[in-house]
Amino acid sequence: MKISTPDLCDTYPDSVTIAEPIFKSYGAKPSFGGQIVTVKCFEDNSRVKELAATDGNGKVMVVDGEGSLKRALLGDLIADNARENNWEGIIIFGCIRDVDVIAKIGIGVKALNSIPLKTERKGQGEKNVPVTFAGVTFNPGEYVYSDATGIIVSSAELKMPE
Repeated sequence: MKISTPDLCDTYPDSVTIAEPIFKSYGAKPSFGGQIVTVKCFEDNSRVKELAATDGNGKVMVVDGEGSLKRALLGDLIADNARENNWEGIIIFGCIRDVDVIAKIGIGVKALNSIPLKTERKGQGEKNVPVTFAGVTFNPGEYVYSDATGIIVSSAELKMPE
């Protein structure tokens, strides 16, 4: 399904919260949306890797990396695993790596920036907790929609207008 955040904002003006425009698009899927599953971590992508290996059908992984620009929380192997497990997309308040490869993987990816340095996996981080960044709180079980224009959040699932 093609997502249009402007159309969703026009159709559901009182139902959406708009994230600050601080993200770059990296994945081969330019628009995506689904139910929010969260990860809160700092320079350790252990929980991101774990979630990518689970069924992501109809879901978007939202990762609060606390805005760190020092380590990549997503690389090509985890992104490809997420695609294989049907994740709609991944939004990272932090960095990714393997940008050229991720650009060819059929998954939506938004992040602050890229850096070549991977994380050290220490098994740290939390899953399915509310996370707040870009002026929005992302609650597990709510919905997020993303396209080239921006990212919006809604407590209820939204349908694209005809």
